[in-house]
Amino acid sequence: MMEATLHDGSRIGVRAEGDGPAILLPVNPEPLQGQQAEEMRKWGADPALGRTLMDGLRDRYRVIAFDYEGHVLQVPKPDTLKPANIVRDLLAIADAAGAERFAYYGYSWLALIGMQLALRTDRLSALIMGGFPPIGGPYKEMLRVTAATLEMSISAAANPNPPQNSSSEEFDWSTFEVTMSQAQTQQFVTLYQDLQDFNDSLAQARITCSRLCFAGTADRIDYGERWGNVAVDIAGPLLTRREEIEGYGWDVRVLGGLDHTRAMQASEVLPLILPWLDAKL
Repeated sequence: MMEATLHDGSRIGVRAEGDGPAILLPVNPEPLQGQQAEEMRKWGADPALGRTLMDGLRDRYRVIAFDYEGHVLQVPKPDTLKPANIVRDLLAIADAAGAERFAYYGYSWLALIGMQLALRTDRLSALIMGGFPPIGGPYKEMLRVTAATLEMSISAAANPNPPQNSSSEEFDWSTFEVTMSQAQTQQFVTLYQDLQDFNDSLAQARITCSRLCFAGTADRIDYGERWGNVAVDIAGPLLTRREEIEGYGWDVRVLGGLDHTRAMQASEVLPLILPWLDAKL
């Protein structure tokens, strides 16, 4: 495994597998085990998602995988997790792997970072955004959610014995207890604060690579009173503004009936992105 030095001087492990055009994949290449894996399953997530995506892509592509989300949770960047710095990190990772040109696939907040990457480098051959719309992005709503989460993390530090969440299959945001530290949550407030003046429609003319976006049609989270009753609607722009998005040069796919977590699973993602990458690269 290689390492890359990030904007704050910390180092991240980078694993490259396969042959062919390079693709940056911000996922954990190692399946999670134990309690952490069990917690992910409660959310309906796959503890081996990154490994499964790598295995599905490496026969035709050189997959450069790195657990960026896991890294920023382990080494928080409360004042510096901003788009320009994250793009610096991604380019440093590509350099460490010897990839001059590369595609990028990111999901959720790592998808919006992909668009920031496309705006800041000419090295990108293709961009895939999953679980975040390229126009009409909920930047203001996510700032409100992350700011509320920060306040909860501060309260949780003062009250270290919160009630346990229900283990029911359907997650209940009204009973969710924040377990991230203040530094961990602050970095995401910093990220969305920096994006408040970003106009994703005006930015489209500056994106020149091939691009694909997708989301599940049920990808909308209605946060409760503790979050100010914020609704984060990911699917909405892809459903109501699809023609406009396609007019900007995007290929758009919607996955019927899937929510945010289900639409990120490898069984949904690989059949969608593999033929698209084959056609574009």
